[in-house]
Amino acid sequence: MPDPRPRARDLNITIGALPTGSSNAITDVSGVRVGHTTCIEGDSIRTGVTAILPHSRNLFIEKVVAAVHVINGYSKSLGLSQIVETGTIETPILLTSTLNVWRAADALVTWMAERNEGLISVNPIVGECNDARLNDILCRSIGPSHVHEALAKASEGAIEEGNVGAGTGMTGFGWKGGIGTSSRVTNGFTVGILVLTNTGDPAELRIDGFPFGRHVVPGPSTTSDKGSIMILLATDAPLTARQLRRLTSRCALGLGRIGGTAGHGSGDFVIGFTTAATVTADWELMIPEGGFIAENKLSPLFSAAVDATEEAILNSILKADTLTGRDGNTRHGIPLDRVRELLQS
Repeated sequence: MPDPRPRARDLNITIGALPTGSSNAITDVSGVRVGHTTCIEGDSIRTGVTAILPHSRNLFIEKVVAAVHVINGYSKSLGLSQIVETGTIETPILLTSTLNVWRAADALVTWMAERNEGLISVNPIVGECNDARLNDILCRSIGPSHVHEALAKASEGAIEEGNVGAGTGMTGFGWKGGIGTSSRVTNGFTVGILVLTNTGDPAELRIDGFPFGRHVVPGPSTTSDKGSIMILLATDAPLTARQLRRLTSRCALGLGRIGGTAGHGSGDFVIGFTTAATVTADWELMIPEGGFIAENKLSPLFSAAVDATEEAILNSILKADTLTGRDGNTRHGIPLDRVRELLQS
């Protein structure tokens, strides 16, 4: 077997000054779990599902405090308006291909109903990016078994990145993209980021500030900023929904630092939650011991979100290998020899 593709830290690329968590992943926030189902069939199906569980208990009974930030709203994601309205999330979060959103949501409703007798309403959260370049998107290949498998596989610790789960058919800055993750620790709190990268103009790609896209691009057919990105933020810092909205908005700066510009047709969303504050099924807010963080203590968390977002996006590209799919279309893994050469020059 060939050596696995590296993460940013394997190439001595260090984004920012803050330390990472033990796995440098969203799962460094205690209790957060991630699972993938990858669906590769024949020469045209290249898709999948990624599931993110904020904690291991019943989310409908113990909702997490949450927020959404819209960078650019060209999207078919589901459930976001209720997060904005109530400041909570009550199901696992799924990521998948654009036209699989409704199938994934239906399967998630079934999964929740099996665990909550008498359920008559629930808000499934499903984010999406369009993988039609490599995947026969109209097949809508994702079914209940794929969703339930991703949920069952969800675990703590290191996360598989690149061509996996929802990231299977995605493109990042013209190169093969997919799933990426990173984390930062500041003042005793952890901020973890997971991204589904499917956006970016190759000429705009920057690696730790270096204008890589001015030197290497994958080809003329990829020079546009069409596509989307889903950014998930988890933290154990005790924040209100309003404070979380402030924190999630900073992730846009991390996207900008690596070269993303959120083009007209790009659906760019940040979904954030804290594991430190829950809301009961009867909508009682369980205030964390010691209360919420003061506003003037938020700035280190803002820096953590920016740095972790930038590194998670970079990991989603570095870890993704060349893949051929629908109609023979190919997305190439970013050439690691050129990354090493240019960053050392």
